[in-house]
Amino acid sequence: MIEVRGLTFTYPGAPAPALRGIDLTVRPGELVLLTGPTGAGKTTLCRAVAGILTHEYGGRIEGSIRIAGRNAGDYRGMEEIAGAIGMVFDDADAQLIFSTVGEEIRSACAEGTEIGEILECFRLSRHSEQAPHTLSGGEKQRTVLAAAVAGGRPALILDEPAAELDPASAGRIAAILADLKREGRAILLVENTPGAFCEIADRVIRLEAGRIAGPAPQAPEETRAAIVPPTGEPVVRIAGLTHRYGAGFALRGIDLTIRAGEFVAVTGENGSGKTTLIRHLNGLLKPDGGSVEVCGMDTRRHQVHALARKVGLVFQNPDTMLFEETAEREVAFGARNAGVPDPEGSVRSALMAVGLLDRKDTYPRHLSRGERQRLAVACVLAMGPEVIVLDEPTTGLSPDEAGIVMDHLRRLQETGVTVIMVTHDHALARRYADRIITMEGGAILKDGPAGGEACRRSSSTETATASSTG
Repeated sequence: MIEVRGLTFTYPGAPAPALRGIDLTVRPGELVLLTGPTGAGKTTLCRAVAGILTHEYGGRIEGSIRIAGRNAGDYRGMEEIAGAIGMVFDDADAQLIFSTVGEEIRSACAEGTEIGEILECFRLSRHSEQAPHTLSGGEKQRTVLAAAVAGGRPALILDEPAAELDPASAGRIAAILADLKREGRAILLVENTPGAFCEIADRVIRLEAGRIAGPAPQAPEETRAAIVPPTGEPVVRIAGLTHRYGAGFALRGIDLTIRAGEFVAVTGENGSGKTTLIRHLNGLLKPDGGSVEVCGMDTRRHQVHALARKVGLVFQNPDTMLFEETAEREVAFGARNAGVPDPEGSVRSALMAVGLLDRKDTYPRHLSRGERQRLAVACVLAMGPEVIVLDEPTTGLSPDEAGIVMDHLRRLQETGVTVIMVTHDHALARRYADRIITMEGGAILKDGPAGGEACRRSSSTETATASSTG
């Protein structure tokens, strides 16, 4: 059981508490779902409940935290606490330290434990000998989840475990968590877009400004903007694109044209090739076969820094983009390197667009995951590219915060900027995109207007299918 009473916590050097007077109990066999805007204190509460604040962070703690019947401070350290609580952080990469997926999961189990069943349960069997860093974002999340569950710990703390999962995978994780509840495990789950998890939650709690604010509000009814028909010249031309990781194909014969001013959403299950595809658009990856041309530039013949002046890419994990001392300097770095005429004005406008102007002097690593996500978007906005490519740009954002970012992207589209967005959020894609591309097995399965009853089956998929069955 997890029991928190009167918890107030202030980070070292912080002017105000991150948590204020928190009372929370999670009983065996109960799943408590925690929501709230970025910066509300959700991750801090997870760290508190997992004993990390007590043993690793310092700072000032008032109140009590009990884990499996013992005060958090009575444990000898995190190694002992890890026997009682399994923790999944909001950054899967931070937890992946072994050379293969199988080793990651075995490390959480008693010696000699057979892991075949857990690999199958999380659809990781074919990745068991694969290096974790080569997985897609969703596959990484499934790996750290599998390791947390495999240890058999009585309590689980899951900080946005489905943020990078496609809807089908998130549904499977919800079913697994429902089974774990029936086994008697206590589960604290953070999600900004709860979806299927609402159905298995015993309680849904909203956190605001470090306080429990009551039950979470219902999601607003879905609406969509009017589709803007593409009229511009092609800015992306892809012909016969193939890409391999080792012996396997990540992309198979992709043919794709995107015109200036389009808003395109790319969807598909984890590992379908979405991130691999968009990394070809700014030259981070080079084709093994076929060609990629962006803004008239052949990506084989131009360096990444030259392509970056035309194409801005927001990575799936914002932490890979952040290295400066303040949020303002982070955004200014790209703007100045891109030769933006008014870098100061561009930086201010970009921070204002994502709601972070008041955090401009904050060290980026002190921002919440959602705030870091918005900062990464601001870094690209300030560079003023002709094409903006975003890999899961609303990960870690509340629906309101996602709306702020997406509305700004929509306004940029109306000025002629091309927006290409990878997302697992189908409602978001339908609301903002003019066109939705669905990928499967490294090929384009469907491609058509967002508002259409059905999307056409891609000829590249038909070709790939024919060649593989031929």
